[in-house]
Amino acid sequence: MGKIKAVHIVTRLDFGGAQFNTMYTASHLNPRLFDITLLAGPGGTMEKLPNGIKAEIVPELRRSINPYYDLKALFALARRLKEIKPDIIHTHSSKAGILGRMAAKMAGVPFIIHTFHGFGFHPYQNPAVRNLYVMLEKYCASFSSALIFVSKSNMEYASSLGIGKKEQYALIRSGIKLSAYPAKADKEKILKSLVIEGNPLIVFSIGNSKPQKNPGDFIKAAAELLRSRNNLVFVFAGGGDELPKFKAMAKALGIEKKCLLPGWRADSAEILAVSDIYAMTSLWEGLPRSLVEAFASGLPAVCYRADGVTDILKDGVNGYSMEKKDISSYIEKLGKLIDDVSLRKKLAEGAKDTELSEFDIDFMVRQQEKLYLELKAGSKPCMIDLHKA
Repeated sequence: MGKIKAVHIVTRLDFGGAQFNTMYTASHLNPRLFDITLLAGPGGTMEKLPNGIKAEIVPELRRSINPYYDLKALFALARRLKEIKPDIIHTHSSKAGILGRMAAKMAGVPFIIHTFHGFGFHPYQNPAVRNLYVMLEKYCASFSSALIFVSKSNMEYASSLGIGKKEQYALIRSGIKLSAYPAKADKEKILKSLVIEGNPLIVFSIGNSKPQKNPGDFIKAAAELLRSRNNLVFVFAGGGDELPKFKAMAKALGIEKKCLLPGWRADSAEILAVSDIYAMTSLWEGLPRSLVEAFASGLPAVCYRADGVTDILKDGVNGYSMEKKDISSYIEKLGKLIDDVSLRKKLAEGAKDTELSEFDIDFMVRQQEKLYLELKAGSKPCMIDLHKA
């Protein structure tokens, strides 16, 4: 039997967990068994790919909604898939998930897989737009061979909306390189690079400066907590188009020297290693890899209950969670953790003891290999029973 041809499709290679994991999978699937091609739209911050990934840019595949380009992208993807003739197509991210699966159906690809790294729709959207996204997801699920979820919360939510059937569902976590955490770090060097003086308590967060990650609430919480605390610094590492707006917000609140927004950092693992608390204000998620990284680094966390968070965050054990946008509770719990050293140490131990083996990135790749091989062999894949997950 020859190699199994598989094509991964992602909307754009931006700096994010879904994109990194897609590239990692493409470059780490067993090369003796799989021939992998990665298709992506142009313009992402990670468009320069590492060696070992056979990738192509599809110019028509753009992140923003545009019916003209979206239709062109659909036919461009279908044409390319007919040329490649893959056995399997595996899509990631919302737009690529819809257009890629439709193109695969048009091209007659035998097996179609989609991973939900969260959803393209959320409760804060215009209801008409949200309903359209749900309808499209239902349609694409109807001809998908398998639907992969990175969190139980996402799986349950999809089921409640009637997206696919539980027989199609598989739970494969969005992994990290667990062996790299906690990272070895030169604290003095890290603090100097962030222009942090002294040895303050550090509250750290990682995320794109977009509505999903909601950095505005992180900054508001910082402003309130810094009113009565001196030896404290907040750091939000992440880029994106709206970063200047949030930097201006911190400056307007007079906390720009204590609430730092340095943009994307290649040394986020090292910053985690020298930080004291992880704080996340995301409003929707798949499974936040940064939270897994924080626990693997031994940091207690305070987070809104976005999808996937409660899969691993246990209140009073390794951190605290509260309803989304409940900023008063967020500030209260974060302040309690800042002020109470013994509590912080207790929850840090809980973070270190969090069971994270299923979040190992190489385990993630092996699970995907198993799914591909089972589909190709014609055996029924070992799917996740929603009611037991």
